[in-house]
Amino acid sequence: MKLTLQALTTAGAFTGRPVEKEITWKQGEDEFTATVFIRPLGYHSAKSDLMAFSGKIDNVAGRIAASVCDEDGHTVFTPEDITGEANPERGALDGALTIALLVAIQEVNDLGKVKH
Repeated sequence: MKLTLQALTTAGAFTGRPVEKEITWKQGEDEFTATVFIRPLGYHSAKSDLMAFSGKIDNVAGRIAASVCDEDGHTVFTPEDITGEANPERGALDGALTIALLVAIQEVNDLGKVKH
């Protein structure tokens, strides 16, 4: 195959539109449900992984920031929003919400894969 945009598109080499997911998490006695959009792993997550490998960002925060987006694919969080560094007064993202987002990211990226 020649490496062209058309050939790559036909081969499915682009991640496409974000996937809408509903997540639920608890904070104390309260349960929350939200609609989120998850970008399938691709360029953004690879860039985040490289930055984490070089020690520039936290790996988990980078993965969440690279994956969670709005319906148009625009970033919602920075890694520093997740870790609390962006606003120390606000603090880090809630642990249960962090887990719910990681589960949604995993579900989106396992879609259509055959488990052995």
